[in-house]
Amino acid sequence: MKGQTYDRPAQDVGNIVALEHVNVRIADQRLATLFYVAGLGLTRDPYLMVSVDNMWVNVGQQQFHLITAGPQVLRGTVGLVVPSLDQLVTRLGKVRDQLAGTRFDFAVEDKHVLATCPWGNRIRLHAPGPEFADMVLGMPYVELTVPPGTAAGIARFYDRVFETWATAVPNGAGATARVRVGPHQELLFRETTDPLPAYDGHHIAIYVSNFSRAHGWLRERGLVTEESNPYQYRFNWISDPDTGAPLFEVEHEVRSLTHPMYMRPMVNRNPNQTQREYVRGRDPFWPVE
Repeated sequence: MKGQTYDRPAQDVGNIVALEHVNVRIADQRLATLFYVAGLGLTRDPYLMVSVDNMWVNVGQQQFHLITAGPQVLRGTVGLVVPSLDQLVTRLGKVRDQLAGTRFDFAVEDKHVLATCPWGNRIRLHAPGPEFADMVLGMPYVELTVPPGTAAGIARFYDRVFETWATAVPNGAGATARVRVGPHQELLFRETTDPLPAYDGHHIAIYVSNFSRAHGWLRERGLVTEESNPYQYRFNWISDPDTGAPLFEVEHEVRSLTHPMYMRPMVNRNPNQTQREYVRGRDPFWPVE
């Protein structure tokens, strides 16, 4: 419309175009299936990692990668959007007895449900809403807890090294670095005075448009930990670009847009479909029921 003004920078994605998966190890695929598939209502990928050594679980266009080994616990919380919190609570209630004796738990809190996996990973589940744009099923953020005084440096790191929108905003314990990692996706680094557990090797995966520039910066400083293949590398340490001081450790699996899995279609099921109340044609998940 002529004369209409818009917030154009709000539509900028930046150089990180997608947060694709969170990888944590799990000790037992049966327990993981009960929590992630039966409880949360997500979908085990039917095409890849279908044996007993690894399982991929689809959440819209994002995933959990769950390698069968000694369990790992993310130092923070994964945020998910699911179509219905009421249906989620019903599903989680049904698996409670089968997950007895583990760290599984869930609680209905203000406008979200906080669930804990059998090994202690925290998942904060939200209903769709304007703060998540048009996301109905997906992973809008990963929130990591970091030491006091690190948020501003973390924001500078992503701004300068990965050329993506990042800022540090006040919170009750200090500050939180907000980093844009795709359309309506963020990494959040929340300062805390609570003791942080030792890093155990869990990782996140991101897709980057300008792939070589960040790689060059990291390689010059000895921060690249793995040259995986032509379209992927890894690094662990987020460091202050002004001082070089290490700020926080979490492995990043960095992929280019030439990676063969970029924008791979994800299969998602309708978790409300049952054998007793089967409705023909309603097996797949559709954003609008």
